[in-house]
Amino acid sequence: MTAEVVRIGGRQGDLDRVQKAAELVEAGGLVAFPTETVYGLACRVEGGSLARLDRLKGRDAGKHYTLHLGQLDEYRKYVPRIGLRVEKLIREAWPGPLTLVFELDPDQMEAQKSRLDAEVMRTLYKDNSIGIRCPDHPVASLLLRLIHCPVVAPSANHAGQPPATDADQVLSQLAGDVDMILDGGPCKYRQSSTVALVGKHGIRVIRAGVYSQPDLQRMSQATFLFVCTGNTCRSPMAEGFFRKYLAEKIGCHIDELEDRGYKVLSAGTIDMAGAPASTESVKACAVKGADIASHASRRLTRSLVDTSDFIFCMTRSHCEQVLFLSASAERKCSLLAKEGDIPDPIGQPQQRFDRCADMIEAAVKVRVSELAI
Repeated sequence: MTAEVVRIGGRQGDLDRVQKAAELVEAGGLVAFPTETVYGLACRVEGGSLARLDRLKGRDAGKHYTLHLGQLDEYRKYVPRIGLRVEKLIREAWPGPLTLVFELDPDQMEAQKSRLDAEVMRTLYKDNSIGIRCPDHPVASLLLRLIHCPVVAPSANHAGQPPATDADQVLSQLAGDVDMILDGGPCKYRQSSTVALVGKHGIRVIRAGVYSQPDLQRMSQATFLFVCTGNTCRSPMAEGFFRKYLAEKIGCHIDELEDRGYKVLSAGTIDMAGAPASTESVKACAVKGADIASHASRRLTRSLVDTSDFIFCMTRSHCEQVLFLSASAERKCSLLAKEGDIPDPIGQPQQRFDRCADMIEAAVKVRVSELAI
C-alpha cells in the first residue's frame, strides 16, 4: 500500500495533519518527515515498531538509533549531568544540524535505569552513551512535540541508498514501507547532521556534516571575564589565579586552556588600555604561583560583556557598570567573592596587596570548584 503524502505548507489545518501523523507514530507506525538536513523516519521506542524499522533500514537489532527531541531542554531527562562547554554548545547549536553522543559514567547510567523504562534504556543507551538530536525545522519540531513518547528517527532511505532530501525521494524509495510522508518541501542543507562525541575527552566530531570541528570549538568556548576599575591589580590577579586553578582542575597546562575551549580575560571600567599590572599585584601573585607579569589592561566594552559566559566583578559598583553596558548580562554577572566587595588596594603598601590576593585566591577557588567541567 502506497504511503499517504501530506503536504504541510502553512495552510489552515496543518496542525490537525501533523497531529494525525503523531498519533500514527504513537500507534506504532512509521512517518517520514522533513528536517533541515535530510528526511527522517519517526518511530516510537517500542519493540514491534523498532523491529519494523530495523527491517526497513536493513539494520541489526542492536544498532544504535538516535533520540529526536522537539524541544532542546528535554535532553535533561536523558542526560542528567553535562559540562559547561557542552551546555553552551547545546544553547548555540540546538535546534540545528548537530547530533550529540553523550558519554555517561556508571553512576549516571544507574541513575537513568531508575528513571526510564527498560525498553527505552535498551534501545537508546549503548556502551554507556546516548545519541540525541533536536532538529531545526517547524514540521519536525511540531511533530516531535506532539508525540508523547520517546522517538528515534534515522534517515529516510533503504540501506546503501542516499538519504532523501525531499518528499519525492522518500516516496520513490519507501512508498510501500511507511504509513505517511509529511511533505515539508526540500531540506535546507541536503546533507546529514554532524555527529559529535561529548564526554571526558572533550568534544570531537565523529561524522562530518554541516558543522566542522572548528565550528563546534567556537560554539562551545566558555569565556570568563573578571572586572575591576583600572584592570591593573584586582581583576588581573583574579584572571591569573583563575587560569592557574582551572588548568589544575582540567589537568592541563595554563597555555593549553584556550585549545581546551576555555578563555579567561579581565577588563577595567575606566580606560587604561595597555597598562601593565601593578608591581605589587605581580609580586602578590608570584608568591602564590600565578604569573601576571605580561598582563596588559583592557577597557570593559559591551562586546566583551556580550561575548562572555561568566562575569565576575570585584564590587557591586562594577556589576552595575556591566549591566549599564548590557542589561541582558544580569543572569551571568555576579560578585567574585560571595561575601561581598573586594576593596581596591591601589596606592597601598605591599601588605595590603597580599591580603587582597588572599581574598581573590580564596574566592577563585570557590568559583572553580563550582564549575561542571
